[in-house]
Amino acid sequence: MNPVAPSAPLLPRLAALLYDLLIVLGLLLVVGLLAQLVTQAQLVRVQQGHAQVPAAYQALQMTLVLAYFVVSWRLGGQTLGARAWRLRVVDVHQRPPGWGRALLRALWAAAPLLTLALAPLLPLRVVLALPLALWLADFAALLVARPRRTLHDRLSGTQLVARPR
Repeated sequence: MNPVAPSAPLLPRLAALLYDLLIVLGLLLVVGLLAQLVTQAQLVRVQQGHAQVPAAYQALQMTLVLAYFVVSWRLGGQTLGARAWRLRVVDVHQRPPGWGRALLRALWAAAPLLTLALAPLLPLRVVLALPLALWLADFAALLVARPRRTLHDRLSGTQLVARPR
């Protein structure tokens, strides 16, 4: 991929991600409140000191988060956080990615979360350190390899670029 626009620097990327995480948290809180109201506060049950969260609710949460990113990237190339920091996701033709590429980008970016499934097998500090280590490796590619793209961008055929002022 030959970028026309410069690849986005690390700090604006992280700042935009923080913005987006706050937005996603707000969306999840609203959906959680609605789900609790619909189930008359019986959605999450505690048994033997462990929370039991229905798989359908977890799937709803995952779908909501993926939809926020995929729809934002597909329709305008930007999430709200990226817009605030003047960043844009583009494909090899410098356009917003198609639905498939946007979904692939979101799935690759979220892939380190799969290591949380190891929680019953490993100590909590290890389970929490694994996704962090994988995300650090993902973003390390941005700093050491040319062209400057994260692993999830390389795998999805996308690039996060800085828009000119």
